[in-house]
Amino acid sequence: MNTPAEFSTLMIGVFAILITATVIARLIKARTGTTELVENLIARINAWWGMVALLAIAMIAGKTGVVILFALISFAALREFLTLTTKRRADHYALLVSFFIVLPLQYILIWTNWYGMYSIFIPVYVFLLLPIVAVLRGDTENFLVRIAETQWGLMICVFAASHVPALIMLEIPGFEGKNVLLIAFLVVTVQISDVLQYVWGKLLGKHKIAPKLSPSKTWEGFLGGVLSASLIGAGLWWMTPFTPLQAFVLALMCTLLGFFGGLVMSAIKRDKGVKDWGHLIAGHGGFVDRLDSVVFSAPIFFHVVRYFWSVA
Repeated sequence: MNTPAEFSTLMIGVFAILITATVIARLIKARTGTTELVENLIARINAWWGMVALLAIAMIAGKTGVVILFALISFAALREFLTLTTKRRADHYALLVSFFIVLPLQYILIWTNWYGMYSIFIPVYVFLLLPIVAVLRGDTENFLVRIAETQWGLMICVFAASHVPALIMLEIPGFEGKNVLLIAFLVVTVQISDVLQYVWGKLLGKHKIAPKLSPSKTWEGFLGGVLSASLIGAGLWWMTPFTPLQAFVLALMCTLLGFFGGLVMSAIKRDKGVKDWGHLIAGHGGFVDRLDSVVFSAPIFFHVVRYFWSVA
């Protein structure tokens, strides 16, 4: 797949921002010395270098590259999610089915663009059939909790996440060969909203939104981050099939869903007594910690774009 010029322009901008952030972080370290805050900042920037580079390579590789990348991310995220859930020996077959049949089949359906099946495969067929696999083992202790947690993991880490590569399959008149930019728009607006919420919260934050769920989230940070990211989304209209106003509305929708997705996943973490889902990404926790905002916004973004802009 030929990479659209708009994607190259976006990547140049992103790498310029990362270079600037790296230089600033190094200067801060040189002036203030090594502190926990500085080391955490540098770790986060280094992690972003790796994540942006990996995503850029997958997008350049085209449809297959993006589908494979998100299938691997889903596998790692599902592993993190289910590691923290209630499981017994009787769940082994259900877990094997989840990892080695359901997950790859969902992404194969995405790759073949079988919309009628990948849009209902997990929420309908897997929802009904997976409990049968588990119940045949005859262990009823905490059965509802065990199967519900597995189904939640599949919905969040596989079904919702798979709607990101599904954006490539949409047929939008006048936008042929540029669908990778829809993924870039979604990921950039949602992730930069997280960053800006943190920044605005540190600068102006006084009133906490949900102290028990996420003590660092404030109303000032939320409003400043969401509105700033939505304006940035409007500024990225040139690489999408949207007008500036449409881009603003879609970015606002995605950032709001991303914020509430983060709250939901924080509630689950608090319930499980952990700070992060994992530690594979230095400075960022685990894959689920990075996916939580995107997966709550991706399915809605996909269906809105499909309904209003796609010919399918």
